[in-house]
Amino acid sequence: MANKSKSAGHNPSVEADPASQALCQRVTELRKKNKLTLDQLAAASGVSRSMLSQIERGQANPTLAVTFRIAQAFGITIGELVDQPWASSTIEVVHGDDPNNLFRADDECRIRTLSPLHMEKNTEFYELRVAPGASLASAPHYEGTRELLTVTQGRARVSSGDSHCTLAEGDSAHYRGDLTHTIENCGDRELVCYLVVTGQ
Repeated sequence: MANKSKSAGHNPSVEADPASQALCQRVTELRKKNKLTLDQLAAASGVSRSMLSQIERGQANPTLAVTFRIAQAFGITIGELVDQPWASSTIEVVHGDDPNNLFRADDECRIRTLSPLHMEKNTEFYELRVAPGASLASAPHYEGTRELLTVTQGRARVSSGDSHCTLAEGDSAHYRGDLTHTIENCGDRELVCYLVVTGQ
């Protein structure tokens, strides 16, 4: 009877397994959150569309290798993919002297990511250092992107589309990142600020 159930594409033991159910829900949730089709996730992960479909329906118990490839496609760890409580209690440190976290470093601007590189990219956290007279101009990001900028040193002029504002130390601005936008150092010393970028 067990073989007959498997051949029919239904495995009661998989459905009864809490870990498999958690994985099934998380894969579906993350795929929809990232607005991916099954075909797109299959291309990104290297896992077949049929296997992904079975996983989302709770009809497959994937191997560790398959689970790892799916997690990589979302830019997260296996622990985060299955969303186990023990995984969320770990502390992950982003070291200030790690050159891998430097997004840009030149005479005009230094951008350092403060969020782990494998995190889902619906939220990004950066430290910006902009030299006097220099600016950071950005093309529009994905529709729905917002930016929150907080100045801790110096003065900044922020432009988003046709809107403009000037920020002093301690000020914050929340603006659209899906328009052309610029952060300019309009003071006479280095501008230091923190930027949070969020998407829909």
